[in-house]
Amino acid sequence: MRFLYFFLLSGSGFFLPGLNAAAQVDVRHYGFHLTLHDSTNRIDGWADITVASVSAGRFHLDLAPSMRVSRLTDNGRTIGFARDTSGLTIRVSAGRHHTYRVVYSGVPADGLIIRVNKFGQRTFFGDNWPDRAHQWLPCVDRPGDKAPVDFYVTAPGQYQVVAPGRKLADALLSGHRRLTHWQEKVPIPTKVMVIGVAQFAISAPVYVEGIPVFTYVFPENQGPGFRDYAVATRILPWFIHRLGFYAYEKLANVQSKTIFGGMENASAIFYFENSVGTGRAMESLMAHEIAHQWFGDEVTETDYRHLWLSEGFATYMEHCYRESRYGADTLRADLTHDRRTVLAFVRRHPDVPVVDTGLKGGYMRLLNANSYQKGGWVLHMLRRQLGDSLFWTAIQRYYARYAGRNASTDSLRLVLESVSGQDLRPFFTQWLYTPGVPQIRVTRASPTQVRLEQSQDPLFRFPLEYTVNGRLSVVRVTGRTTLVDVPEGAVVRWDPDVNLLADIEVETKVNP
Repeated sequence: MRFLYFFLLSGSGFFLPGLNAAAQVDVRHYGFHLTLHDSTNRIDGWADITVASVSAGRFHLDLAPSMRVSRLTDNGRTIGFARDTSGLTIRVSAGRHHTYRVVYSGVPADGLIIRVNKFGQRTFFGDNWPDRAHQWLPCVDRPGDKAPVDFYVTAPGQYQVVAPGRKLADALLSGHRRLTHWQEKVPIPTKVMVIGVAQFAISAPVYVEGIPVFTYVFPENQGPGFRDYAVATRILPWFIHRLGFYAYEKLANVQSKTIFGGMENASAIFYFENSVGTGRAMESLMAHEIAHQWFGDEVTETDYRHLWLSEGFATYMEHCYRESRYGADTLRADLTHDRRTVLAFVRRHPDVPVVDTGLKGGYMRLLNANSYQKGGWVLHMLRRQLGDSLFWTAIQRYYARYAGRNASTDSLRLVLESVSGQDLRPFFTQWLYTPGVPQIRVTRASPTQVRLEQSQDPLFRFPLEYTVNGRLSVVRVTGRTTLVDVPEGAVVRWDPDVNLLADIEVETKVNP
């Protein structure tokens, strides 16, 4: 049983009458007013959270126990609340807009990473994925409730501040302090609501399709950092032309202390601090994170079961960018590498589907080959099934329809079906809701016949491409065993263009 205590304010004697069902509440805006210090890791401030309540009941704000709440108001009136280790519970009435102000302070245990960088300089970086925002921000820490956000950050004057959106103010205050205000008007999930506070070298903006692109790196890395990060100006227009409009007012690429290789914070992407100097690997990483500005940030999964709509999309869009720049052989090499990664994952986790409906919490586990490489492979097989023209038309329509909103796997399927006229439910069921991949054993049934045998359960249905002496053919595999006629002595290659996610084992001996 969790310890629930009552926190009574203003001595009024009232508190949360009739805590019953959860209210239907939509967060409409966050305003975070934060003060950072050099003498301590404690943060001080308040959050203004505007919500629209559809029904009365309990409204829960996520907030870590390390953050001490000293006051809560509703539209300026002090109110009571219940506090437990997961956050605050507030009673709301139906049909109203509430603006709650949560006044709080504490030392973040996670979420806001406060530590020195590799040059020994103090830094502060938000690192919220997947549900770590509540470690330092009162919020609804789930991807399904998106909202605009303003950050007002007061910090020692030597630091620069970067955050999502447009910078509206940057003023020096008394006592060698600086107040910076960033505003993001586009609704975004809490996983990408962050600040970066450090001593930065900041490039002049380069405008791409009217979007200012900035580089923020540690001053010691200014030369190579500005040079390496400049590749973003080549990647951004490719995605705009291929996918549709860029939703945000800027793109900042930021050297940081994120625990990930890159984190796709909306319009302020954070990269690991040793990313400078990684060469072409940085181009691939940037392509992945910039793709997330469309898929993950602007179109956000309804919940973490559908994470492949973020990570699988970013993985495949990165490959498609590389294909356009370096050719089809690069795409085949990337897919071959990803297929090996998926097969290794399937051997370790044979019962885990991409859309894992049984997962409850522990979302870091979703950073796996199912969400990334298998999700990307699903998109590749859809592209081959629909053809390039229909596929890209459908992806553009999916983005346009769900921009600024949340989408599920079914949302994508329905758009693809409307564009293609195909029933894709069997495809989605097989590749996304069914664990594993086809395990195909290829043997010679006779000198002129080849046997394809699926060894896994359940069976998959798929087209398998093959060449006979260099000539391309396709066989439709629908059952346990499929026989294919080939000339005696012919050279046969299976899946020569790397279009099927399968484990294909070929035996050359005759096995009647």
